[in-house]
Amino acid sequence: MRSLEDPRRARWPRLLSRFHTRIVLVALVVFAAVAVVAGLAFGRSTPIGTGVVVIDTTLANRGGEGAGTGIVLTSSGEILTNNHVIRGAATIKIVVPGTGHSYTATVVGYSVSADVAVLQARNASNLKAVTVGNSSTLKIGQSVIAVGNAGGSGSLVSSTGTVTALRRTVTVSDQQGGSETLIGLIETNAALESGDSGGPLLNAAGKVVGVNTAASASVGFQQISSADSYAIPINRAVTIANRIESGTASATVHIGKTAYLGVVVITADEAWRYGYTGSSSGAVIAGLASAGPAAKAGLTVGDSITTLDGHAVFSPTALSTILLTERPGARVGVTYTDQTGTSHSATVTLASGPPQ
Repeated sequence: MRSLEDPRRARWPRLLSRFHTRIVLVALVVFAAVAVVAGLAFGRSTPIGTGVVVIDTTLANRGGEGAGTGIVLTSSGEILTNNHVIRGAATIKIVVPGTGHSYTATVVGYSVSADVAVLQARNASNLKAVTVGNSSTLKIGQSVIAVGNAGGSGSLVSSTGTVTALRRTVTVSDQQGGSETLIGLIETNAALESGDSGGPLLNAAGKVVGVNTAASASVGFQQISSADSYAIPINRAVTIANRIESGTASATVHIGKTAYLGVVVITADEAWRYGYTGSSSGAVIAGLASAGPAAKAGLTVGDSITTLDGHAVFSPTALSTILLTERPGARVGVTYTDQTGTSHSATVTLASGPPQ
């Protein structure tokens, strides 16, 4: 679960404390099958499905499974979803509910900061694609419908509501420990649950105006159903998707496979609490893949990575950001400090790993 703070930045932290609520991304990271009655009213036609799909993942580093929702952009299987739905995934499966059709999927690209990802369903054709609306015309009080894989059941469920606010900024966190601040979100009172992440927010005409992303919930409940829900405006999501599909990488948009160093890192402050005393800065290795690139280069648990490929590493976040600019197979230099405070250097051949 991830806690969030309200963007408007004034007084919200006190409200969070007072009412003991938090905002969480609504992907189901640990899969728990829950029986849910589908309530999606889309007509069937020659194309396959309704334009909304279920996304199932297996997680690379921590084991377990995840579930979310996707929006079909093209009949050939380009799928729009949240980045946190596929974050850390070793495998991704696209299921078209009620049709018997399923596909393995690859990651075309993603933006961590915008929480947007584009997938490609392999060998897909004749899929029903959604009709995209214009999120810039949304008004407070306007009726909307959220559609998603509620509870990770594999069925599509719809929830009605209204737009309660626009241009909201929230800080979101998920069960895998990631955290991002998302801006310009649509706030609604359509109830969302775990597994709904990546699904469409529809206007009264059935056009997609947002990508459901997060919801607030009472602390202590695994199943989330909330009256405060958030969606990424579809105009922004499609703009990022178009950049991804065109192969245009940037500081915030990653294209293709993700470079992998094979480490789990923590801050220097956290490292001291665990007894790793080698450095007061950098990204300290708390876990190491035994056959991963870092281990092969001689790094060990407790070492603090200070540079990668000539870029200074001041924190775990900085290391992740640098890795997003690298490619699997690249040979890069790394400097690190061991627990005695001695500096070392090595050359690492980056592998291919799960999306961040």
